[in-house]
Amino acid sequence: GVQHDHGCLCLLCLCDRLCLQFLWDFVTAKEPLIKSPYFPVLFSFTAYMAFCLPYIALDFLSTRLPNLRKYKIQPQSYPTLGMMVPCIIQSAYHHVVLIFPVTFFHWYWRPVNLPVMAPELPEVLLEVGACLLLFDFEYFLWHLLHHRVPWLYKTFHKVHHKHISTFALTTQYSSVWELLSLGFFAAINPVLLRCHPLTEMIFFLVNIWLSVEDHSGYDLPWSTHRLVPFGLYGGAPHHDLHHLKFKSNYAPYFTHWDRLFGTFTESHSH
Repeated sequence: GVQHDHGCLCLLCLCDRLCLQFLWDFVTAKEPLIKSPYFPVLFSFTAYMAFCLPYIALDFLSTRLPNLRKYKIQPQSYPTLGMMVPCIIQSAYHHVVLIFPVTFFHWYWRPVNLPVMAPELPEVLLEVGACLLLFDFEYFLWHLLHHRVPWLYKTFHKVHHKHISTFALTTQYSSVWELLSLGFFAAINPVLLRCHPLTEMIFFLVNIWLSVEDHSGYDLPWSTHRLVPFGLYGGAPHHDLHHLKFKSNYAPYFTHWDRLFGTFTESHSH
């Protein structure tokens, strides 16, 4: 029995390793693109827009389909095209004028190294989780500070609070300083934890997805906060309440820092 279990486990590990190796081989086949100074900015903007698209579609559909309206956290307000377009323009502008020069210097200073072997699945899951927890903590402190110090709020964070009812494209609607701060937190964590480049890419994708979901304005049956037990993860209802009330729910993803600091407000999800 033990030998059989051990055999199954080895087979499972091999399958994980082969799947990740297949994915990593697919990625490294595009080596010239990945090693190009344009890759980080293209990767970031493409992922962001791709993750926003389903919610943009939902925003237009749910005004016509009452069945979808029940998933909207603030059903009385819907974004218009006139609200969406400036967000897209600002995001594209920030990526070209701001993020590109920064990632170019990073590319110049720390050339991309692509190992032959893919990481193992447990390592990927553990490190992506650690990067998310670390980012959550860094952003919580940054966010709390930028709400508690009026000058910081007015100068840097107020832009992001233009919309009381958020929609997917408001995720990156922010000041230059805010975008750079959060970009720095996201970029430095995989470096600190010495993550494999594939793990780093997966973390970036998960982080972009979760931040878009946070601002989507929808509480869907498969939303992340419904998949994570014990209310450990706040998600869209948690962050939506922050935009509505300002005075609570400063952590972007998890709820433990807000509970610890006494800044947690329960969101009444549908």
